[in-house]
Amino acid sequence: MASLKELKGRINSVKSTQKITKAKQMVAAAKLRRAQAAAEAARPYAERLSGVMASLAAKVSGDSAPLLLRGTGSDKRHLLVVVNTDKGLCGGLNANIIKAAKAKARALVAEGKDVTFYLVGKKGRAPIKRDFADKIEKHFDTSNVRQPGFEEAEAIADDLLERFEKGEFDVAHLVYPIFKSALAQDPTVDQLIPVPSPEGAAGGDAVVEYEPGEEEILEDLLPRYVKTQLFGALLEREASEQGASMTAMDNATRNAGDLINKLTIQYNRSRQAAITTELVEIIAGAEAL
Repeated sequence: MASLKELKGRINSVKSTQKITKAKQMVAAAKLRRAQAAAEAARPYAERLSGVMASLAAKVSGDSAPLLLRGTGSDKRHLLVVVNTDKGLCGGLNANIIKAAKAKARALVAEGKDVTFYLVGKKGRAPIKRDFADKIEKHFDTSNVRQPGFEEAEAIADDLLERFEKGEFDVAHLVYPIFKSALAQDPTVDQLIPVPSPEGAAGGDAVVEYEPGEEEILEDLLPRYVKTQLFGALLEREASEQGASMTAMDNATRNAGDLINKLTIQYNRSRQAAITTELVEIIAGAEAL
């Protein structure tokens, strides 16, 4: 049984931990407001861009379509772009993203496809390396910036587009979390390259003529779409990270409080037992005299 000194030390240690988790919870809550606002503000632009692409893609087909739209004509080599966080203490967020990425990879391998990984963020490296050590194509580090933005998304997109044009892969999938709330961040897998033909193309009676032609516009619009998707994924990651961190730190603070209560009860019982023992010894000694 632990001594009174040991129990008191444990209580003080847990109280110190509780202060840290409470502070981290408050910091995550403050950052969440900004991250959530940024993620939600980017969604309408991405949706509108998809609508414009739908209208253009409906008028282009066959060999006249840009490479980013028609693809290489093969789907043998697949690249999974996995967007994880750079910091921990955010619950099961990274584990869920990795789980979705591994499930997608195993499904593709079962179909006879070649799979490689392009990892964004630090926390997903070790878990993927354990199962796919020889399949990791590149690590893109975002830990050296305070908050990844469009510049980082553009750098990732330029690298991916260059690799695609060189024929290093046929299809790229983007694995990232979508922020729903502080309690829910759903990992999702979307095809990134070649750009999937958007659904819902305008089919009304209105006739729209583009200057220059649809092919020229798509040549410029498709890379912008890839960058926008990556930028949105980074924003969703930031919001998801702060939401998951806030929830995890809140749970840790509550658990620390429960542990403090249990240790305090144990400390009081041990202290009472020690006092009772001392009283019994004193009374026994007095009676002996």
